[in-house]
Parts: sequence; C-alpha cells; structure tokens
Amino acid sequence: MASRIINHSKKLKHVSALLRRDHAVAVRCFSNSTQPSLIGKEDIFKARLNYSSVERISKCVTGNVTMLSGISTTSTKLSSTMAGPKLFKELISSQMRSVRGFSSSSDLPPHQEIGMPSLSPTMTEGNIARWLKKEGDKVAPGEVLCEVETDKATVEMECMEEGFLAKIVKEEGAKEIQVGEVIAITVEDEEDIQKFKDYTPSSGTGPAAPEAKPAPSPPKEEKVEKPASAPEAKISKPSSAPSEDRIFASPLARKLAEDNNVPLSSIKGTGPEGRIVKADVEDFLASGSKETTARPSKQVDSKVPALDYVDIPHTQIRKVTASRLAFSKQTIPHYYLTVDTCVDKMMGLRSQLNSFQEASGGKRISVNDLVIKAAALALRKVPQCNSSWTDEYIRQFKNVNINVAVQTENGLYVPVVKDADKKGLSAIGEEVRFLAQKAKENSLKPEDYEGGTFTVSNLGGPFGIKQFCAVINPPQAAILAIGSAEKRVVPGAGPDQYNVASYMSVTLSCDHRVIDGAIGAEWLKAFKGYIETPESMLL
Repeated sequence: MASRIINHSKKLKHVSALLRRDHAVAVRCFSNSTQPSLIGKEDIFKARLNYSSVERISKCVTGNVTMLSGISTTSTKLSSTMAGPKLFKELISSQMRSVRGFSSSSDLPPHQEIGMPSLSPTMTEGNIARWLKKEGDKVAPGEVLCEVETDKATVEMECMEEGFLAKIVKEEGAKEIQVGEVIAITVEDEEDIQKFKDYTPSSGTGPAAPEAKPAPSPPKEEKVEKPASAPEAKISKPSSAPSEDRIFASPLARKLAEDNNVPLSSIKGTGPEGRIVKADVEDFLASGSKETTARPSKQVDSKVPALDYVDIPHTQIRKVTASRLAFSKQTIPHYYLTVDTCVDKMMGLRSQLNSFQEASGGKRISVNDLVIKAAALALRKVPQCNSSWTDEYIRQFKNVNINVAVQTENGLYVPVVKDADKKGLSAIGEEVRFLAQKAKENSLKPEDYEGGTFTVSNLGGPFGIKQFCAVINPPQAAILAIGSAEKRVVPGAGPDQYNVASYMSVTLSCDHRVIDGAIGAEWLKAFKGYIETPESMLL
C-alpha cells in the first residue's frame, strides 16, 4: 500500500525515508459517508511520528487514492498552521479508541471471554459448582455469575463489566478447568447473543493446530524403514520354503509326531545333519506337557471371586489435602515432642467463665478456645516457632494467626483465627464457631483460611483420641495435636497420699530446619504454663 501512495503523490519525497524508520504507526482511511473502518494488512503503511519529518509534508495536498478494499480517501488538506505531530497524534488516538472492543473474528461482534480465575495462591484448576446466571441474562459489575469450587473452598465469582451473558462454555458441574480457560462469553448488546449460539473459544482450537503439524513426520520414518524390512522379508521367504519341504526325520519320529498332532517344523532335530529322531519328538512332547500342566493352576487362580468396591471421585479439597500433606512429609524433616498437662485449674476457670457467659446471654467457652489462646500466647513468648522456612531465609511472623483444623463431609479445612493473641476467649470462641459453620457449608472465602502461621488440631474432645502426631501444614513450621483429658492417680503431699488429677497429652510437630529441639521444648513449657495456670492468660 505504501508503494501505491508514493506513486500517486510525487510530492511526498520523504515518505521512503519515513518507511525505513523504526517507530511506526498505523494510519486508517476514512470515507465521506461511512464510519471509520479497519483496513487490511495490505492497506497499512508506516510513518514515523517525528516533528521535523512531518513538518516537511504538512503543506502537501493529497489526491483521491482508490484502495484495494474499495474505500476511497477524501481530498484532505493539511493546513500549515496546524502542527504536524499534533494532527497525527489526534488521528492515531481516535483510531485506537475505535479498535478497542473489536473481536479477533470478523464474523463475531465485540465480546469478552471470561476465563477461570485464580481464586487462591495454590489454585491451578477449578470446578463449576453452580451457575447463578443463565444465557441471555443481563449482568452488572458486582453480580455473582457462578460458584467456583477451588482447591480449598467454594467461592463466588463476580462479574467485572456490564453486559449480557451470551454463552456458557463450561456447564454446571464441569471439573478440572485450568486457570485461564474460557468458561463464558459476555456481549454489550442483547441482539448479539444469538450469534454466539455455536461459539467455541479460540483457546481450545489454538493448541490443535500445532499438534497437527508434526503429523507428516511419520511417513518419513516409514520410508526409511521400508527398504530395511523389505530385504528381510525377501531373504526369509526363500529360506522358509525349502526348510518346510526338506524336513529330515526318521519314520518312527514322523509317525510319533503325526499321532500327537505335532508339526515337524516346530521340532529341532539333533540327529545327523539336523535329522529329527524319536528322542527329539519325545523331548518336545515332554516340554509341552509341562506347559499344559502349568496352565490349570492359572485357571484356578482366575476363578477367585472379584472384590466388591465403589470408586469415589476425588474432590478438589481432597486432591489439595493429599498433595500438600505428601509434600510436607517428603520435604519437611518432622520431629515430635509430647508433654502431659494438668487441666484441673483450666476446667475450673472454664466453669466460672461459662457461668458468667450464661448470665449475660453469651456463648459457652470450650476447651479448644482456651487451647488456642494458650498456643497464641506461647507463640508470642517463643516467636521462633511462629516462623516458616524458605531457601534464602527463615521468615519470623509478627502476627499470631492460628489455623484450626475442622473436619467436614467434604474434607479437612483449616480456617484461620487472625491475631489470636490479642483477642479474648469469648471473641475466639465466636470466630471459631462462625468459621467452622462456613467450612461445613463449604462457603469459606480465601481470606478465611489464608495467612495462618501455626495450626491446632484437636482430636481429643470430639473423638476421644488420647495422643497423636499431626502433619505440619506447609509453609508453617509447627502444628499442635491435642489429645483427650483423662483422670490419673498422682502422688500426694505425704508419702502414703494419692490424688486424682486430669491430664491432657499434647504433641508438637516441628520442622527441624526452623525449630531446634530446645526451642520446641521451650515453647511446650510456655504452653504448659498457660494451661496449668490459666489465670495468666487473662492478664
């Protein structure tokens, strides 16, 4: 196109120099009666936005030039009073504004492809749990389009722009959708919805093209192999034919082979010049009988009745739990510290606080609330345990955020109580109950479980487990496993005196890269102090 403009306008002497410049802009052509139209690749020429170069041609008058696409430009006079760069900048900015919103396909109106978002730092794929909008519905910013099942919870996906939902690419229940993969199409005008009835996203067709290109390569390999295989076939055929016709065997060997339906070609002769004798046939029959006697044993084994089972598909939370815990056990050097704590004073304080709570209409305080508070205060006292490992450094957190393990029908969730060391027992209890209910309803949001620095897992109260070792929740460096409380006989003040006290076993799992054994023991000592003197937690 550039060459045509040069031929029609001899006054543009410096255009050839402008075409060789690095920085170029696209110039569009306009007609008198139509709106701006995009020009094909062959109708675009490049011109550098340089004041001195443009100023030289600012006084030129261009004539009518017929384009290949059938669009003609009007006679445009560039006034010398208008600066060249300003005119070109206004022209380019108007063109860029008109280009926005156009789709890549000429058959489709402007539209937006909505991809699967990344709703958590560890999310690589998601499932469509439920569509709250259907095709043809009008959508506005902030409205919920669908519910996405992420690797940790079910999250609502909101619309970012106003328009109409033209096409749902991934139906309700679609699984293992990669982040960025198109799930829906929106348009600005309602009348454009029908044009996307049979729409397929371009991302799906993109990878197919490169895969089809390597297909012609196998014929090249076949051409190379065919000459090699052909001589082998030609050589083997003449050798096999005479061998079948010229099998030398004794009459007794032939009769014995015929009686047992054994082809002589399958027997290797050991007589003179490869002649088959009676002993060769007998040896062959003996080896065949051994194989036949071994077969019934396999048939007997195959008659063992098959196991009755049911295959349960993996949920997203189950996949993530499996991968993270496997990663933890394979990469984190665990060690475990267990201590028994007397909980009589803690249970007495809990009874007193609950009486106040009931009188004021508040919720009861649980043993788990007291454990969370004691763990948070111990982390503030021994901050080395409130850390995580990286390849370059150990990151020690100033915030004490306690994750609490919650078991649901869908799997294991670990919502977080943030700044637990600064909250009272009543506030901790309310927040734990609220987060546990959201976990059971599968409605946790990323901010409900992200940002934890330490985890508490309690199997004692709900299940009566005496003691267990928990797996560290990466990237954290420790997790506390709480067992059940049981009454034990302990020595009294006198030599023949005995008392009964309630003891609870707790086990701290530590990352040895971050927490040395002495540091872990120091943290357990601080935790035990808060449990056995619970009044200190209220100070």
